[in-house]
Amino acid sequence: MPVTMDEARAWLRLGAANEDALVERLIGAVTNMCEAFTGQWLLARDGAEVLTVRRQTARLAARPVVAVDMVARIDTGGDEVVLDPADYRVDIADGLAAVMVAGATDGTRLRVAYRAGMAEAAADVPAAIRHGMLRMVQHLYEARDDAKADPPAAVAALWQPWRRIALGAGR
Repeated sequence: MPVTMDEARAWLRLGAANEDALVERLIGAVTNMCEAFTGQWLLARDGAEVLTVRRQTARLAARPVVAVDMVARIDTGGDEVVLDPADYRVDIADGLAAVMVAGATDGTRLRVAYRAGMAEAAADVPAAIRHGMLRMVQHLYEARDDAKADPPAAVAALWQPWRRIALGAGR
């Protein structure tokens, strides 16, 4: 997690550890919220997607993609054939990845294994994102009985510079 239990407990000014399970769940929820808001994975991790080729290209949804490790063509029966790296090309620009496969037509299905994330370690996640996460953990902790409580505007302001959104189906 980009924010540690100790950081969250200190931010919340918690003494006893009797609410650690709750705080841990809140950190997980806030991590998911931040990744959804920014459109980026915070910590680098492995992933895989099944994609359909359109206009000779398959585009990964995850970002920022660091590397594509494997591409396999999926036949109509669901069997996979791992492609030789010489049979496909990967274009990674601004964290977005596109895979072009030689001879692939629209509708061809691929499974692509990759690595994505903005930082290798929690300490490498930008300070503003981490601070926004702490503020959001605090908000959820304090407003847990008030479902209508609005999150602090500061959280969106802290995360906004890293927000990446795609417009249209073609990205």
